[in-house]
Amino acid sequence: MKRAVRPPVKKRADQRVEKKGSAPVARRPARNRDDLAGHHYRAIIESSEDAILSKDLNGVILSWNDSAERLFGFTAEEAVGKSITIIIPADRLDEEPVILGKIARGERIEHFETVRQRKDGSLVDISLTISPIRNSRGKVVGASKIARDITELRRARDRQHLLLQEMSHRVKNLFALSGSIVGLSARSAKSPKDLAESTRARLAALARAHALTFWHGFNEAAHEPTTLQSLVRTIVAPFDEAGQSRIVLSGIDAGVSGSAVTSLALLLHEFATNAAKYGALSTDAGSVKVVFAEEGDSIIANWTERGGPPVSMPGGELGFGDVLSRIAVSDQLGGEIVRDWRPEGLVIRLSVPRSRLET
Repeated sequence: MKRAVRPPVKKRADQRVEKKGSAPVARRPARNRDDLAGHHYRAIIESSEDAILSKDLNGVILSWNDSAERLFGFTAEEAVGKSITIIIPADRLDEEPVILGKIARGERIEHFETVRQRKDGSLVDISLTISPIRNSRGKVVGASKIARDITELRRARDRQHLLLQEMSHRVKNLFALSGSIVGLSARSAKSPKDLAESTRARLAALARAHALTFWHGFNEAAHEPTTLQSLVRTIVAPFDEAGQSRIVLSGIDAGVSGSAVTSLALLLHEFATNAAKYGALSTDAGSVKVVFAEEGDSIIANWTERGGPPVSMPGGELGFGDVLSRIAVSDQLGGEIVRDWRPEGLVIRLSVPRSRLET
């Protein structure tokens, strides 16, 4: 009896056959796996929100994904084959030789924050991660770059820095003002009880004035509408004398509402604080006159100090209080502020469009 013979297994040209025991096993060719991996890599690069590009060691762009086009404005056809310097501002061209030198030595550069230039000439803050590209023999032949737009991150950092500066400024002012308030109360107090009551009342008024300098946020009610003269009275109340006012208001009155309450309160609080620390309100004989007037579409506030120590224009850089005032006036109120450092006392002229007082 003849034994049955298994027919030989035919193999295709692109297929290897191995026997495991007596059963043939077919394996996928390495080339197919490489092709599949290549498709995956390309899909990842093209779908990335980050700009991804590659260049050779001469800085010539070799590849450019869709996000690079969105970030820098150049299409792949415009960028590939060009020098990477098309996106580097003139004042940062010295960065490229340093980067290429590190890449040539096989070094990786991570989270390098810099500035690059778009096709239209505008600048953008980016974070770069740069890795060397090696050939099959391990030799570095180029670099891959991942660029992320960090414009919003930079703005958030700037806002955080400004907030910390403002907090420090406010805390220092409050300590200084507390001392001034005790001094003011002591001038007219006839007994320790009078001193305690007067100081307590002034500190409570200071707390109310200080509360007006904060915007309450998105989920809380905004400040109640008020008027210019009412706002000034609230702000200067901690520094005034009962029955003998040293702060005189005159002129027109106008409504104030919305975010303008906070911005104006911040400005007036800065004026009053400086007057109490260095100006007319730092002495017994000093006084402040605030006059409101209307000029065209604007409301004018003239703050005039008299009877204080001699004043002169401060030298050097602007203090943080001055910076804060300029931000409140120009950015938030769309107005102008002018200080006149006269020997007899400081005069401040504040101009604000009427339309910005009720927004």
